[in-house]
Amino acid sequence: MPSSFWRDLSPSAALAAVLALLVGYSGPFLIIVHAAQSAGLSPAQLGSWIWAVSIGSGVAGLWLSWRWKAPVITAWSTPGAALLLAALPGVPYGEAVGAFLAAAAIVTLLGVSGLFDRLMKVFPAALAAAMLAGILFRFVAELASAAGHDPLLVVSMASLFFVGRRFFPRYALPAAILLGLLLAAGQGLFQALPAHGGGGGPLFTAPQWSWSAFFNLALPLALVALTGQFLPGMAVLSSSGYSIPARSPVSLLGAVSMLTAPFGGHGVVLAAITAAICTGPETHPDPKRRYVAGVICGALYLVLGVAGGALASLILTLPKALVATAAGLALFGTLASSLSAALASESHREAALITFVVAASGVSIAGLGAPLWALLAGGAVALILRPAKPRTASPDAAGQRG
Repeated sequence: MPSSFWRDLSPSAALAAVLALLVGYSGPFLIIVHAAQSAGLSPAQLGSWIWAVSIGSGVAGLWLSWRWKAPVITAWSTPGAALLLAALPGVPYGEAVGAFLAAAAIVTLLGVSGLFDRLMKVFPAALAAAMLAGILFRFVAELASAAGHDPLLVVSMASLFFVGRRFFPRYALPAAILLGLLLAAGQGLFQALPAHGGGGGPLFTAPQWSWSAFFNLALPLALVALTGQFLPGMAVLSSSGYSIPARSPVSLLGAVSMLTAPFGGHGVVLAAITAAICTGPETHPDPKRRYVAGVICGALYLVLGVAGGALASLILTLPKALVATAAGLALFGTLASSLSAALASESHREAALITFVVAASGVSIAGLGAPLWALLAGGAVALILRPAKPRTASPDAAGQRG
């Protein structure tokens, strides 16, 4: 590292980077594990998935933070992983990889062409938020049914999580997961290590094309990445005084996602929640020295990415109830913010509501899943209820009236 980095290095920036990493590798990480288990992926495939999103996040975050001298925190797409909870089990893995590649290509094209900002102004953000809320609802609601199977574990974790949200919000989820680990150990719920390890690194899978996977996975993945990650991620940077053209991170992260897709990466995006940890004055009073947190966070991603196989093996020993509960709690805040964003706009409220209902239903028609039908239904209602533009009287008619 150049001498300027060591000169700008501070304990507070390093601590912020570590905290951002811990938050990312707690709940959002377990959403990936839950999706992989639901789809029946092998330990080697899960290990490669972890490797892909970790290495991709590390390389992109380190470069963008150094290039723009700003704490640009990158991560895997948490809404995308949540979408995969519902969609991945019904899609052959090769076709899913093809969908990851197609979604990344869409993001890259929008970033390079500069269409990202214009598209976000045209497409109602309320509909994308409602679609995501509908997908998340089913998995957050599973917390109630999970409590019936293992009440001690689920209720204890949920109780500590909400108490933590009141008194120590940054550490609420890690504290709940730690409690779950202790309770699971006390009950002897941990499983044996997989007979075949999680793999030593990346596992290449040839992408396969499928129109069904494109509509059910690629388009929703690209949409939730753009509206649920890139938009709030850019907003966090902007609100902290960092002026970065959206084209740079969107196009770079799209390209990185294309490279990591054949290894199982479902998409690398701008972080929003963890980014806020590193962009505030707690990181460093001088905004020009906060970029160090982004560089350190990127480097730590690389270290953990190399250990992707070992992480996968260890994670697979966790009881499924713990993983499902942690994933549900991790999605709780995203569900709340998505519902709020979906219903905030009065002009799109009914369209957003029908989008939410269809997405939450899990309906599948003609091989196309609920996310696409939800957007089509919401878009149709939005067009029907769009206010008519007032007519402008012609000059001749105005003169006759006068």
